[in-house]
Amino acid sequence: MTRARHSKLAVAAAIACLATGIMASSAAAAGSLTGAGSSLVAPLEAYWAQEFQHLYGDTVTYAAVGSGAGIAQISARTVDFGASDAPLTSTQAAGCNGCVQIPWALTATGIAFHLEGIRKLDLTGPIVANIFLGKITNWNDPAIAKVNKGTSLPNLKITPVFRSDGSGDTYAFTDYLSRVSPTWKSQVGNATSVNFPTGVGGKGNAGVTAVVSSTNGAIGYISDSYIIANQLGAAALQNAAGNFE
Repeated sequence: MTRARHSKLAVAAAIACLATGIMASSAAAAGSLTGAGSSLVAPLEAYWAQEFQHLYGDTVTYAAVGSGAGIAQISARTVDFGASDAPLTSTQAAGCNGCVQIPWALTATGIAFHLEGIRKLDLTGPIVANIFLGKITNWNDPAIAKVNKGTSLPNLKITPVFRSDGSGDTYAFTDYLSRVSPTWKSQVGNATSVNFPTGVGGKGNAGVTAVVSSTNGAIGYISDSYIIANQLGAAALQNAAGNFE
């Protein structure tokens, strides 16, 4: 296994989150199921839907509209099931009127970057937090250079990219930042939707992927499957033992 491939998998695992299926209590229309929600789990859901139809003959239609929209649609009963990478809050659970949360799949969120000519990048949790707090603004910042000795980092503005829609990826990412940065925890916090201090928004994993792919100097949190499929650079994060994975 190459180090680049290893880094993608290890970084994603560091902030992996559990996707939760939210099933309606009412019966689905015969022969079909409709769902909406998490874009993180969409590639896996597409495979599951194909297998489900093959085994049972029923079609499954799924819209990767984001966790927040998935919760809203199942609460309104416009779909048969929703998917959210974050568990329902007590308020959301009450508003969902009898929904049942079922652990559905384990997938992951990674840190993707776009720096022309650079494919290997090491970062620490506090560095990532400070980038998204707007405290580290250039790629040749001393803090980044210190953990990337031997790499010629450009004097280039960093463009943080975040989810503009309610997102389980945002929940996983901000949960991670809240654990590694007291400043992030107190100033921004952890939720499916937060007020990012700086950066550019993209809708869904596809939207964030598009911005990172087209912007030299960008960094964003994206579902691991999208990082791999689009051949983006994946940063290795320093773990508790001090190793970059």
